[in-house]
Amino acid sequence: MARPHLVHRCSSCGVIQARWAGRCSACGEWNSLVEQVEHRQSSGSDARLHRDSASAGATAATALAAVDPAGGTPCRTGIDELDRVLGGGLVPGSVTLVGGEPGVGKSTLLLQVLRSVALGGGSSLLVSGEESAQQVRVRAERLGPLPPGLFIVPGSDVSVLGAVLDERDYDLVVVDSIQAVSDPATTGIPGSMAQVRACSDILTALAKERGVAFVLVGHVTKDGSLAGPRVLEHLVDTVLSVEGDRHHALRLVRAVKHRFGSTGELGLFEMGEEGMAAVADPYALLLGDRRPGVPGGAVFPAIEGQRPLLVEIQALVSPSFLPQPRRSVQGIEAGRLAVLLGVLACRLGIITAQADVFASAVGGVKVGEPAGDLALAMAVASAIAGVALPADLVFFGEVGLGGEIRQVPHAARRLSEAARLGFGRAMVPLSAPEVPGIEAVRVGSLAEAMVRAAGASPGHGASPGHGASPGHGASPGTGIALGSSYPPPHLSNPPHLGNPPGIGVSAG
Repeated sequence: MARPHLVHRCSSCGVIQARWAGRCSACGEWNSLVEQVEHRQSSGSDARLHRDSASAGATAATALAAVDPAGGTPCRTGIDELDRVLGGGLVPGSVTLVGGEPGVGKSTLLLQVLRSVALGGGSSLLVSGEESAQQVRVRAERLGPLPPGLFIVPGSDVSVLGAVLDERDYDLVVVDSIQAVSDPATTGIPGSMAQVRACSDILTALAKERGVAFVLVGHVTKDGSLAGPRVLEHLVDTVLSVEGDRHHALRLVRAVKHRFGSTGELGLFEMGEEGMAAVADPYALLLGDRRPGVPGGAVFPAIEGQRPLLVEIQALVSPSFLPQPRRSVQGIEAGRLAVLLGVLACRLGIITAQADVFASAVGGVKVGEPAGDLALAMAVASAIAGVALPADLVFFGEVGLGGEIRQVPHAARRLSEAARLGFGRAMVPLSAPEVPGIEAVRVGSLAEAMVRAAGASPGHGASPGHGASPGHGASPGTGIALGSSYPPPHLSNPPHLGNPPGIGVSAG
């Protein structure tokens, strides 16, 4: 006979402790222990009986060489960009967890996958725990005609799912979401740690027993990590992350964990009126509205997974009247900006102590790799000086605390993508290789990069009013002037209407 037992489970790693503590002894997280009631066997004989019955149903050992590998062949979803991330498609019997911020397009993308499977002659099932059948149909009709092989089960009870699967052979089952469904045999409300773990166990067992691919939608917390116990990520075979700014159309799908292939691929989508459309070449989304000749912009060839993306990094530096000037970033790590501002001040004499600094990666892309240091530093220096960087020049390289430019991985791939899109020059670390179609401007320090980025003459990116005439901060062969503080003379007193355009920073 089972009796209730009070335990404390860590919401981060799932470990169980007998007593509450402020910090989990397993993972080190603070305030993560949650009180739960579990039912345990009341006697040793009952426990032995349960163990013996479980052993009796265990399968015999099988030689690994005798296992048929055909069961692990992925089946295409019909969405090419998603199949690229999954290494060919969803494997029958696998469990995939899809996470992302609210409104990023998780449900829309998976509804397209369900529709694509049904249009291909298969049967697909949506277990909707958050929306009614009417709401789902309205959304589905925006994607196109509804195929007869697309089914829905509205409700949150996972205990009835086994009977639903007995009625028909399904090729794909999507549960939206794992935090909205519940098991009546488990205590707790839907979304609690106990319910998420119990439902995950049930759905994973159904996927393995029936040989049906399951996809679970998961919510994320404020810091971007998947909500629920950490054991949830260990139970599933694949974890996909859908990223993107809800104010931009670009969406990125990447595999955080994938037992059936590589995690280095990246899928690109554009959110539109008719759902998520695959983006084969994101050039129009990321650089289509770029304005060459405007100070503060630098193009950076980023690497997302195994895929190169050219992203424009913009910086804006303005006078500050606050005791503590603002440092605002979007798509860029705030810590990297702080480090680069310190390097500019200590190694190059470009001081921004009296300025607000804003930095952004255009298009909703997040730049987190150190290879973007050089582009960000050049964008900030360009914004301070009022001198536009050459339009045909891209930048990549890690900036050290001594101001040196360090090598970064995938240099050849970055250069090839820049050459494909028509850029003629690239400012790179000294160790960068030669790539046909683009000139490598090798620099060993940030100070040298400022000088080599001369090109501030007509035809190399300088626009009227922001160019570099002698005495205005930069001239051909000298680049952006160093040893200057902020604000420069032309911004110390705000100009009135009719004043001439601002000039570059003069040597201080």
